[in-house]
Amino acid sequence: MTDIVVLGSTNMDLVAYVEKPPQRGETVTGREFRTIPGGKGANQAIAAAHAGAVVSMIGAVGNDAFGTRLRSTLEHSGVNTDHLRTVERPSGTAHIVVDDEGGNAIVVIPGANGTVDHLVPGDEVLIASADALLLQLEVPLAAVVAGARAARAHGVRTILTPAPAQPLPPELLAATDLLVPNEHEAATLTGRTDPREAATALLDSVPEVVITLGSAGSLYAARGAEPLTVPAPRVTAVDSTGAGDTFVGALAVALGEELPVREALAWAAAAAALSVQRPGASASMPYRSEIETQYTS
Repeated sequence: MTDIVVLGSTNMDLVAYVEKPPQRGETVTGREFRTIPGGKGANQAIAAAHAGAVVSMIGAVGNDAFGTRLRSTLEHSGVNTDHLRTVERPSGTAHIVVDDEGGNAIVVIPGANGTVDHLVPGDEVLIASADALLLQLEVPLAAVVAGARAARAHGVRTILTPAPAQPLPPELLAATDLLVPNEHEAATLTGRTDPREAATALLDSVPEVVITLGSAGSLYAARGAEPLTVPAPRVTAVDSTGAGDTFVGALAVALGEELPVREALAWAAAAAALSVQRPGASASMPYRSEIETQYTS
């Protein structure tokens, strides 16, 4: 089995479902509200565990009811939480508005995630034991860089999701094996709105790039190879929250099992397609048997 470590955020998603999102200064009436465990780090951890990997989580939750539920959700999903710290700060939250087309807008309050600004004893040993380290940008950049450096020092594949989009320091890019932005993030990082042009520009900094294209699938590019586009299954989206994290978690598993790139991307797309047909982030992430069925159908 693939052994994956995730260094990242855990948030409680506070989700409001509305017909259309409010404009500035406008009040709208929603039809439903849910609290759903999430955070890009936790989402990727759960997605990878559901897809069949052995997964451990490095991060932090608050000493509060949200923190208790977040830890419990990870554990019930099969994620090891021995390196998930509990701190005297509120747990992170994400305030999400989901419209009837499945689109979303998100405000993240870091809370306890803001304390994850360095590796603590045992973290590097855990990273060194893994096949892959998954990173995102919802914890302080110092910890992301430290995690990537540790992975590089021990020959562990580093997969970075550059979200929320922000300038990336050269030392982080130098320690990244695979960068997985969406179209918006790729454009923010490169100033180029065309995904192929953005991918080409990103290859100046990292050896491999996958740009997720939503319902259009994904674009893979690597140094010295022709770009590869893999379509996504056609489905009706209910809630796209967490779809990108589902894709990354499943992709890490597929690559860890040494599937060819095209097959790995198609397998990850099948997982993401299943997730958007269900409400919520972590609650929508499919299990391996479901992904296999979607992939072969």
